[in-house]
Amino acid sequence: MRHRRVISFSANTVKSTFKPLNQKAKTMNVVILAAGVGKRMRSDLPKVLHPLAGKPLLAHVIDAARRLAPHRIVVVYGHGGETVRKAMAGDDLHWALQEPQLGTGHAVMQALPHLDRDVPTLVLYGDVPLVPHDTLVGLTKAAGADKLGLLTVDLADPDGYGRIVRDGDRIVRVVEHRDADAATRAIREINTGMLIAPTALLARWLAALSNENSQKEYYLTDIVAAAVHDGVQVVSAKPAEPWEVLGVNSKRQLAELERIFQHRLAATLMDEGVRLADPARLDVRGELVCGRDVSIDVNCVFEGRVILEDGASVGANCVLRDTRVGAGAQILPFTYTENSSIGARARIGPYARLRPGTELGEETHVGNFVEMKNTRMAAKSKANHLSYLGDTVVGERVNIGAGTITCNYDGANKYQTIIEDDAFIGSDTQLVAPVRVGRGATLGAGTTLTRDAPENRLTVSRVPQTTVESWKRPVKKATRKG
Repeated sequence: MRHRRVISFSANTVKSTFKPLNQKAKTMNVVILAAGVGKRMRSDLPKVLHPLAGKPLLAHVIDAARRLAPHRIVVVYGHGGETVRKAMAGDDLHWALQEPQLGTGHAVMQALPHLDRDVPTLVLYGDVPLVPHDTLVGLTKAAGADKLGLLTVDLADPDGYGRIVRDGDRIVRVVEHRDADAATRAIREINTGMLIAPTALLARWLAALSNENSQKEYYLTDIVAAAVHDGVQVVSAKPAEPWEVLGVNSKRQLAELERIFQHRLAATLMDEGVRLADPARLDVRGELVCGRDVSIDVNCVFEGRVILEDGASVGANCVLRDTRVGAGAQILPFTYTENSSIGARARIGPYARLRPGTELGEETHVGNFVEMKNTRMAAKSKANHLSYLGDTVVGERVNIGAGTITCNYDGANKYQTIIEDDAFIGSDTQLVAPVRVGRGATLGAGTTLTRDAPENRLTVSRVPQTTVESWKRPVKKATRKG
């Protein structure tokens, strides 16, 4: 199979699976501020753990930090406490508790004991998940090792953001919106909060911060005026697009960033040759690998790692999680798959469910309302209607009739059913595991199989058909009124 491209979500951009920068060139600390309450989310879940494209906001930012191959990553946490720490795995993460939360400057103060004073420190935010790698690299290059670098952006509507105040081209201070006068509020260049500074100087500036402001908080942005006072050059870098620095403060904003992410990913997929029926109705919550001439209908969700080989098609309203789909296979509408492998030219659905451990061979058919779990089905076998196959091995060219069930569970233990090549299973059959159906065997409709069925023979378990002359259909008893 010739793969066109690996499409994956990392920190926030849609691009090929990355390799970190030179592991030996660890030239900075990264501090990620993730202690906020997030009141406007109106949720018991800490804001930084709300999912974007299938993983927490904070995980996107940590991935962005890791791509920079820093000397150290420090996450400042507070609201949510150990819930946040447990959700973010990684031996490379250092944690600093901010309690109480007294502003962004106070948050960075908590990280200082973990920082190497000989390299600069980059400050990121756990609720700003889409900033691309290239933008962060641009900021670090602009600042070098001895300047204070700010990531700024021009907004048509800067309401609510801190303003960048300049004297000519020189940045002289940042004024928070709530503390700004009318003239300052007219400025459209705003502070994103992301910055990089020499760590030794950063520590000195933080120690001198005051909370004499409307919020009685220690603003990280006040270090700009301190840098100017000390004669340290303050420089800026800007993202390519304003959405790169958007933060999440509400469920509405979270949904807006989700659509931005998915729209960009959809555009990349189409540029790589994938046919999307409607790019606005696609959700990739993991990694997607697409071959040539792949087509995806509307409202499909891809979770974990999904591989669609050459010529595969996915119908409307499907959910595929950690699944490989072979070349030329068709996934028909309303199909759900998880931890499954589907062979070339197979036909699955509509309304099929493949649970973990399902492996389907070439040209297999799994039809409507068929459920499979931990089942291997070899080439050209089919189960087209209304069946359950659990813990089952199915050979080649087997026909599974409608209503067939493998009874694999006795209430305490699971058992296996084996159906050998060329067997024919009649409709409404129950196979009570452990049991084996021999090669070429036929099970008559309505059979309950409790012992092995021999090869090339017809096995039937039915009582003779009887008509009970005296039987009458029950009638509903009349209910007494009052």
